[in-house]
Amino acid sequence: MDADDADHSDGQGGRNGRADRFDVDGQADVADPIATALDAAFPHRAVTDLTGTGPSWNELNETVGVAFADDERAYCKIATDGDGTRIRRERAVVDYVGANGDVPVPTVLASDPDARVPYLATAPVDGPNLLDEWDGADVTGRAALARRVGASLARLHRLRFDVPGHVVGGDADALDLDTASWTDVLLDWVEWYRGYSPSDRFDHHFDAVLDAVESNRGLLDDAPAALLHCDTAKPNCFVGDDAVGFLDWEIALVGDPVWDLHRGRCYLDGVRVTGPEAIVDGFFEGYRETADGLPAGYDERVPVYRPVWLLSWSGFFDNYLQFVEESPEELAEWVEREMDRRLGAIA
Repeated sequence: MDADDADHSDGQGGRNGRADRFDVDGQADVADPIATALDAAFPHRAVTDLTGTGPSWNELNETVGVAFADDERAYCKIATDGDGTRIRRERAVVDYVGANGDVPVPTVLASDPDARVPYLATAPVDGPNLLDEWDGADVTGRAALARRVGASLARLHRLRFDVPGHVVGGDADALDLDTASWTDVLLDWVEWYRGYSPSDRFDHHFDAVLDAVESNRGLLDDAPAALLHCDTAKPNCFVGDDAVGFLDWEIALVGDPVWDLHRGRCYLDGVRVTGPEAIVDGFFEGYRETADGLPAGYDERVPVYRPVWLLSWSGFFDNYLQFVEESPEELAEWVEREMDRRLGAIA
């Protein structure tokens, strides 16, 4: 797995060796949170097996594949920190995109963000995971897959709103937003990502990026407001017959489509090594063909988003060490240089 594919995405989940006990809001420990969630989601169905679903750097969730006695299957995601905010957001966005969008999404079987163990249960998606298809493809095949990802992002970005904001709930008819300027939404995201990241070695990078975003408020606040996935890493995509679909909508936002497009390109292209041009070209061609061009202001705003993206390496530095040949000191020097370069490139 490439380092950028492992970037804290959850795919349809992954049991990651976390402890089987955790405390929820000061209540007594739940001895088996997955079992508690499954009992609530499927009270009258016999579970015969639980399976892992791949690596994840997301310590806030745990997701398992579920096999039932009748040979049907499902996936169950729980919030290991007991905070149902992300579960509520994902359920709302999946329902909304399923009803109003042209992008495949999972079918929700059961969900309760207010449960003692907040959970979201979904049916298996109709198509293989993009990471599996990617690993078995040559450059031409990967470029074709990248084109389909770009096209799906363009379809998602057709869902427009009057103002940006954080998704706090909703349903198939409408999303409930905590509205703010796009700059403020992005500043909130950077602060959230700081707290979410396991490493504080480069905490000063977060301060520098916050300053860069704030100083470009006038530029960023001119952006349109579209529904953004914000985490289209390969494990979070599946290849349907007609289109690439997206999983794991828990950090979705309403804001600048350029931010989502840049993140999508980085997930396919990587950070440290530029991939084959055919793959990057395919991704943008798929978007352009579907959206009749890139979002207005792409070239002006994308430089601001490049250092924001690099916070992945700043915040998950220790995780990335397993994917590189350099010593920790050498990698740290690269992260510092690259952040300085990206910040310096902002006009």
